[in-house]
Amino acid sequence: MKRSLILCGVLSALASSSAFAQADLAKAKNCMACHAVSTKLVGPAYKDVAAKYAGQKGAEDKLVAKILKGGSGAWGPVPMPANPQVSEEEARSLAKWVLATK
Repeated sequence: MKRSLILCGVLSALASSSAFAQADLAKAKNCMACHAVSTKLVGPAYKDVAAKYAGQKGAEDKLVAKILKGGSGAWGPVPMPANPQVSEEEARSLAKWVLATK
């Protein structure tokens, strides 16, 4: 029982540090200039993006493409610019994080 509690604590800490790492990556790549986790800024809140794409096949790949190439029309008239400073690996990591946002 004690081991189970310790294991749960360790796994929880790792999950939290991973979420913080992704938030730090989003800040470092300037995503937070237009997006926030819970509030619409220039672009949609990450929780709204997660809700829109929940359960959709290929959602992660769609978000990776939008992060890298930009897009327009999905969330209103303001286009999302391309992000050449973000690698494909970073974009995939960010997309997974956004899709997991509640």
